[in-house]
Parts: sequence; C-alpha cells; structure tokens
Amino acid sequence: MGERIFIGVAWPYANGSLHLGHIAGAYLPPDIFARYHRAKGDEVLMVSGSDQHGTPITVRAEREGKAPREIAERYHREFLDSWERLGISFDLFTSTGTQNHAQVAQEIFLDLLEKGYIYRDSMLLPYCPSCKRFLPDRYVEGICPYCGYPSARGDQCEECGKPLNPSELVDSRCVFCSTPPEIRDSEHFFLRLSAFQDMLLSWVRKQIHWKQNVLNFTTGILNEGLRDRAITRDIEWGIPVPVSGFENKRIYVWFEAVIGYLSASKEWAQVNGDRERWRDFWQGESKSYYFIGKDNIPFHTIIWPAMLMGYGGLNLPYDVPANEFLTIEGRQLSTSRNWAVWLPDYLERYDPDLLRYFLSVSMPESADSDFSWREFVRRNNDELVATYGNLVHRVLTFAYRNFNGSVPQPGEIDPLGKELLGKAQRALDSMDRLLYRCRFREAIRGAMSLAQEANRYLEERSPWKAIKEDEEGPATTVYVALSVINCLKTILYPFLPFSSQRLHTFLGFEGRVEDEGWAFHQLPPGQRLEPPEPLFAKLDEWVVEMEMGRLGERP
Repeated sequence: MGERIFIGVAWPYANGSLHLGHIAGAYLPPDIFARYHRAKGDEVLMVSGSDQHGTPITVRAEREGKAPREIAERYHREFLDSWERLGISFDLFTSTGTQNHAQVAQEIFLDLLEKGYIYRDSMLLPYCPSCKRFLPDRYVEGICPYCGYPSARGDQCEECGKPLNPSELVDSRCVFCSTPPEIRDSEHFFLRLSAFQDMLLSWVRKQIHWKQNVLNFTTGILNEGLRDRAITRDIEWGIPVPVSGFENKRIYVWFEAVIGYLSASKEWAQVNGDRERWRDFWQGESKSYYFIGKDNIPFHTIIWPAMLMGYGGLNLPYDVPANEFLTIEGRQLSTSRNWAVWLPDYLERYDPDLLRYFLSVSMPESADSDFSWREFVRRNNDELVATYGNLVHRVLTFAYRNFNGSVPQPGEIDPLGKELLGKAQRALDSMDRLLYRCRFREAIRGAMSLAQEANRYLEERSPWKAIKEDEEGPATTVYVALSVINCLKTILYPFLPFSSQRLHTFLGFEGRVEDEGWAFHQLPPGQRLEPPEPLFAKLDEWVVEMEMGRLGERP
C-alpha cells in the first residue's frame, strides 16, 4: 500500500503573466515531487488555483480601466495554457472566484468567529483624501520599519519577508496618486493569532525535517511574539464578510487564499464523483506538503496552521519546502522594469524540458540562484545534448541499424557491464531517497552522473568498432546501455516528462512512463524499437545576445 500525499501549491495572483522566478520558486518543484510519487504508486492530490481577489488584481484593473473579474479571468486562462505547455500536472487548478471557495472560506470564518478566534475591533487605516477611500494593503507603499526597504507594501515587505500592516510603514504613500494617507478609524475583524503562540511554537520545534531556512525563519517570527491581524478590509472586490453590518467590506485575501487548498480539494472530490474523498487527504493518513516561495513562509508555517488548529479536525502541514529566489543575469528580478523572463514568451520559442532541466539543476533550494541565458545555452548544449541526448541517440540508432530494430539478445554480461547496471540501480535508489526529501537539485545531478558513466562504458567497449568482427560482444554492450537508458528514462521522468515519454516510445513501450513504476527494468530482448530521433536540439550562441536584448525592454 502506497502513501497518500497532498500537495498544495502557491496560488499565483491573476494580475500578470508567470515568470521564471515563479516557476523555480513554487511550481516546478511540486510537479517533480508529484510525478515521482505517482510513479511510485502513491496516491497524490496536487491542487492550486488563481488568486483572483488580491489587490494586485484591482490595481491592474484600475490602471487598465477594466473590471477586476476581466483581468482575473484573462490571466487564469493564460495560467492554464502555461501549465499544460510546461507539463505542470495539477489534479485541479481552480480559482478563488468560485462559489465553492467562497462558501468554504465563509464557513471557516464563521467557525473561528464562533469559537472566539476572530473578534471585532477598530483599527487605524490609511485613507487617501485625494482618492477619497480607504487604502487596502497593496494600495500603500513606504519604507519597511524592519529593514529600510523603500518600496515595501502594506501587507508584507518583499525584501525581508516580514508581514506588515499599512500603518507600520514609514513615509507611506498612495500608490495611485502618491498622496500621504491620513489615518482614520475603521471597524474590522481580527484573527487572534496570539492565542496560538505557544501551540505553534511547540509544533514547529518538532518539525526537524523542515529545511533549515524555513525552520529558522518561522522560529524567529514566533520568538518575537505573534500579534493579532485584521482579516477584513475596506474594498469592493473579494469574498463578502458573512456578518450583518459588514456588507461593504471583504475578507482579507491573505486569510481566504490559504483556505483555497481545502476548497480546491473539495471541488476536486466533487468533480470526480465522490464528494467526501477530500477527507482522505485532510483527515486520514496523509502527508501534506506546501510548495511556495520564501516570501510566503509565514503564511504557511504560522497563519494557515493557526487557522487549522482553531478549526480543528484537519491535518497540519507535514512539510513546507519553500525555495529561495531566482535572480536574472545576476540582478534581482523586477517585473516593473521588465527584468524578467516571462513564461509564455519562453514557451513560444523553446522546449519546455530545457527550462525544466535548467531550473532543476540550479534550483534555489537553500540559497538564491541565478538564471543567465549564456548558462542556459551551455547547459543545453553540453549536458542535455552532448551528454544525455547523444548517449540516447547513438545507442538507439546503433541498435536499430544493427539488430533489426530490436533490443539485442545479450551474451554473458562482463564485470564492467554488471558494474554499470549496479550503478543504475544505486542511482534509482539514491534518487528515491533524495526526491522523497525534496532535494531535487542533488537528485537530477545524480541522474546526469549516471549518463556520464554510461558514456564512459560505451567508449570503453566501442561496439561500433567491435561489431565488424563479433556480434555477441556488441549485442551485450548495447543491451546493457539500453537498460541503463531505460533507467535514466524513469529517474529523469519527474524532471523531463516530455523527453522521457518520447524515449519511452523509442524503446518500444506503450502507455505512460509512470505506469512502469519507480523501478529499474532491464529491457526484454527482442522488443521492437521505434525509429529514433534526437531528444534535444543544440542552441546557437546568438540566442544569448538575442534574449539579453529583450531584458529591460518595455513589454
């Protein structure tokens, strides 16, 4: 009996296109993890959706003169297209705009209110006398009181990651007219986070399997002491507050968005014909993983667990393997300056597996990492094409031409061949352990090491020379190499699903790669091979200059 794995993935704001920072930080890692567990035969539920209620959507809508729903639906459609083309295999990618999500969010709100974990209080909020309205979190910018970052938002500082209230900002200003806001009273609902201080600290200290950066960041915030936070706001766009007298206010996006993990699970169960099946992943023997960027750590290691503790009866997160940030050409990514590589643009020009490979082998798991076009081209040409792709193509081509398009019948496998087969089995076992612990970068580097070993084995045996005098020796060499390639197909499948599926077909298999399971299968002699084609194409050096020229251009 396999494990049951719930995978919650960060909900992207539906106010703009996805970029490579999003993919490296929060979207590629869970897909690798999900594909690995599915191949092992584990039961997986991976959900996410477009966050359609954040103030980033209303800011974009006001600037474009359109309704927030129109903006949100436009980018939701684009997200769905990007996931399909990049191979991000959600079981459900929904949105916070569904009636189901609103119902679940309001239900949790009312439950926590009844239990005393939510209460009413007045608060001082920024009010723009020029725009004549209260300013939600992201309508206010200013200097972070913790790190001094000059463009911190009213909900969180993107530089140091600290959660903020707009009133905490120094020299705050309205993002639309730059007028310094006035501070006025407004009545709102608050989450009594302080009530969970001791429970959270006790729980977090037991999570010794978390990444050290996640554990340290979370413990640091808890040691400072939790403060209660407002969970409603003065805005017209969002989920209505289900309490009389608050018709003109909405539930704060940071409170309702994390509830999306639960509402999406319930929607998935309903869509699949068993309305109660979500309970298997939320109340049964199941491990919950939340894949996010480091700026979202406190929402998933403190706020969401506190909400779950207050609501009761649901599984707490097992792991929150947050990634650090991706820089672009050595500089911090900036969407406003167009210093970014946009995913739809990338997918128009290049193979999705190339990007998946680059971001996997340089994943920002414990420190920021960098994307450069020169390194992208180098890794494609030197590693995917010259090391892995060349191994696959020359072995398949040699086998197809010299052994009647079939897997050859081997003779006795010599010690060198047995040693390579042993290395393949050990590589699969090692990747099993690494992927289980979300150590993706180390895992894919191990896979490429196996490809290098196979290339050395071929050079040592040189079957293309020996076949002129002896068929059995080359047949055995090719059989061993094909078996190792079949192993590489399996262990690289979570990272490179498109090329692994093509290789699966070239090797004469039908169906999906993951149906073969997470195992090292030596190929059956006589199995028909399909005519091979190169898995990857070499990139010209002019790609670097062309793509560098796009950076910083106004979109």
